[in-house]
Amino acid sequence: MKVDLVSEHASPLAAIGGVDAGGQNVHVAALAAGLARRGHDVTVHTRREDPDQPDRVTTADGYDVAHVTAGPERVLPKDDLLRHMPEFASVLRRTWAAAPPDLVHAHFWMSGLASIAAAGRIPVVQTFHALGSVKRRHQGAADTSPAQRIELERSLCRTVSHVVATCSDELFELRRLGLDSDRASIVPCGVDTAVFTPRGPVAPRTEGRQRLLVLGRLVERKGQEDAVRALVAVPGAELVVVGGPPADRLDADPEVQRLRAVAASLGVADRLVFTGAVARADVPAWVRSADVVLAVPWYEPFGITPLEAMACGRPVVATAVGGLQDSVADGVTGDLVPPRDHGRLGAVLAALLADDARRAAYGAAGVRRARSRYRWARVVADTETVYRQVLAGPVRSGNDTNPVEVAR
Repeated sequence: MKVDLVSEHASPLAAIGGVDAGGQNVHVAALAAGLARRGHDVTVHTRREDPDQPDRVTTADGYDVAHVTAGPERVLPKDDLLRHMPEFASVLRRTWAAAPPDLVHAHFWMSGLASIAAAGRIPVVQTFHALGSVKRRHQGAADTSPAQRIELERSLCRTVSHVVATCSDELFELRRLGLDSDRASIVPCGVDTAVFTPRGPVAPRTEGRQRLLVLGRLVERKGQEDAVRALVAVPGAELVVVGGPPADRLDADPEVQRLRAVAASLGVADRLVFTGAVARADVPAWVRSADVVLAVPWYEPFGITPLEAMACGRPVVATAVGGLQDSVADGVTGDLVPPRDHGRLGAVLAALLADDARRAAYGAAGVRRARSRYRWARVVADTETVYRQVLAGPVRSGNDTNPVEVAR
């Protein structure tokens, strides 16, 4: 098949750990690489964020990345991109008129709007990665999404050929938005079990201290503050926060400053360590250095950190939200706790850090679970199965959608 992926803000070439660079980037890159390995002709269309970016890049993994000029050629917050989707759609329309793919797979809701506006009779498969209804429920007035996001996502549920949800919680939410159950499938995110392994390099440890590790973007909803507050209950442990800005810009980062202030007020500042952004190739070594890996967001569409931890044989403590409820087997590969409850989190961590045998059992079970259910080879094969089902079925056309109206 000729498959075009559209990921308007999350380039597969981006450095991971920025405010808008995380799991979606990893997912798109791994899916594109996996499809290319299976013999498909794959191009990822993403927005140009630098005038020096070439129009097209062929990656070492066998897929192409096409940089689409839509709006200023610089990094913009993803919530500011809706106004540029008509231009993005116009480029896609011209591209696909000249060389139509068999199928388009849109990643994130704005990619879906642009894809539907440009695709005509080409089938469009949608993965949302996050839903506006969930974000608004949890963030309320702090939600910076465009006001029309939820209604536009509802319209996508009516117009795309098929939706690939990443977890059962998301599928439930999509049905509330009006998506017919026969046009939805669950295919989880994956983990590279050849890279994330129990054996391999280990990042340096601090002598005499157990290590808790949080990995990912430094945004409030990811729950790093709850992890900092939980340190009070585990006096023998340090918390290592991997991600955020480069190490030489940590001191100027507002979220780092805020978390350090919280730690100082609790008397745990000497046990809070920020690494800053790390190379993707170094992430497994940091994961292996942990006694317990934390994934404690207030909400989470899916979350790949638990998969990476399990694949490395590390126990996980996660909040019982979103896709984490699917990936973390409570009492088997880790422990689930309520979100935003640092008291409960501290108690669970204290008990787990004191139980070497349980941590070892969780780690071993995590490796088995990651390899059997979440390896990328299986995720890509399941996604390909969805594509073939869509191509064999009736075409749902979005060519009556005006991209200018979509973005207003």
